[in-house]
Amino acid sequence: MQRLFAFASRAVLAAACVALVPPGNAQAADYPTRQPHIYVGYPPGGSTDILARLFGDWLGKRLGQQFIIENRPGAGNNLATEFVAKAAPDGYSLILVNPANAVNASLYKHLNFVFLRDIDPVGGFIRVPNVLEVNPSVPVKTVAEFIAYVKANPDKVNVASSGNGTSIHLSGELFKMMTGTKMTHVPYKGSAPMLTDLLGGQVQVTFDNLPSSIEHIKAGKLRALAVTTAKRSEELPDVPTVGETVPGYEASAFFGLGVPHGTPKEVVDILNREINLALKDPAMIAKLKELGGTPIPGSAADFGKIIAAETAKWEKVVHAADLSIN
Repeated sequence: MQRLFAFASRAVLAAACVALVPPGNAQAADYPTRQPHIYVGYPPGGSTDILARLFGDWLGKRLGQQFIIENRPGAGNNLATEFVAKAAPDGYSLILVNPANAVNASLYKHLNFVFLRDIDPVGGFIRVPNVLEVNPSVPVKTVAEFIAYVKANPDKVNVASSGNGTSIHLSGELFKMMTGTKMTHVPYKGSAPMLTDLLGGQVQVTFDNLPSSIEHIKAGKLRALAVTTAKRSEELPDVPTVGETVPGYEASAFFGLGVPHGTPKEVVDILNREINLALKDPAMIAKLKELGGTPIPGSAADFGKIIAAETAKWEKVVHAADLSIN
């Protein structure tokens, strides 16, 4: 009888302890118990998609559940972002954060979400240069020659982007603003279709994220005139920076993961830990270097600071260029 009473007492105590653990924490401790989805706001083939698959594969192997990459292109990355912003904050819907999230906050006037409010940062992946590149049929080999060519052909040169509000778009707008050049902006639904037309000569120039263009550049299919960062890229050491010709010009693209606001801190911590481990892995570092990227390790808060700073930076460009999308 005493043994039965002791057993019952322990059972009651255990049940009480379980009851004291918040449901969210209990779920977070087991995360993930099913397949999370990483949403990408562009078609397959561009930098966001490449990085989503690279890090999704790492997270899947480390955490024991496949991370599904789901492409939801449209509205300059906003369709995917809105979907995640309104998803359950449980760690199973993630957004591949990219420069468009910083730009769109001021570029679009009627968004159904506020990125800095509705998406919580998880961790940064890499920062990469954009690259000013032309179809080889364009008769220029330097930034100075390109500026002269565009000024001699105002509004006749088509500058392509992967969509309104992308870093590719705004890098071009910043270039036009600082050089006094006039080009016709042609937005696409992602880097892959944009590059197809650039390679085919339907458009003449773009400021693409380096990861999706670097192989075309190395193969001689596209001509890189300059990178957009303050320093030259280690992967393209002979390619100058735009700033060497246009003093003060600087632009780059950043990538990472975000989740709906209110996602348990325990889940964010698990994901952030694994991202930072990836950024220390020699094989991953080698892959990121091949893409021309510089890792941006740190806490979720550190990544949040990057997003906030980029949002403020591009807001100034959007207003100066008088850009607006309803």
